[in-house]
Amino acid sequence: MDLWLAYKNLGIDLMPNAQVVADRFHVMAQINKELDQERKREKQQRKKSLEKAKSDQAKTKHQKVLEVLTKSKYALLKNENYLNKEQKKQLSEVKKISVNLKKMHELKEKIRKIFEKTSNWYTGLVKLGIWLSRAKKYFPESQKTINRWLDEIIAYFDHRTTSGVVEGINNKLNLIKRSAYGFRNFENFRFEMFIKLAF
Repeated sequence: MDLWLAYKNLGIDLMPNAQVVADRFHVMAQINKELDQERKREKQQRKKSLEKAKSDQAKTKHQKVLEVLTKSKYALLKNENYLNKEQKKQLSEVKKISVNLKKMHELKEKIRKIFEKTSNWYTGLVKLGIWLSRAKKYFPESQKTINRWLDEIIAYFDHRTTSGVVEGINNKLNLIKRSAYGFRNFENFRFEMFIKLAF
């Protein structure tokens, strides 16, 4: 499940013997959110520096850095293995101008690899513990989230299950709902959902 306490409590009430597994993609979404917030913060700082700059040389320098920060969002957030040539170049440029973003990107890739390559809870716990100690300065909010959901997160390493299928069904249902303005009654809407979900 995603990292929402109400879902967890309901799951425990309805299925007290079930193991709750936190969806790894929601953990990564939290880490990516914090990484992008830092990119935006540095972008804002650079804008202020540009406004205060007096010489043309300083203005040009700030503009170049600002351009790199603006274009680097997807290069920073995307799985590094899937970056195209242009995105790899953008990632390299942003790492040169920001020590914080360089470190945060490396930590983001590290935890992604922990999720991909670890196959038992004990090893996962040790690796996550090391990651948390290194990430404290850079990902304070993500660290709090991981600590709160630690049992459910390490359960992923044994069960290796995600909520991807359910999320896919929900997205499909939402698309049907958006296009359902022409249905005159709920039964027609329900029938359309069953047809779409069957294929």
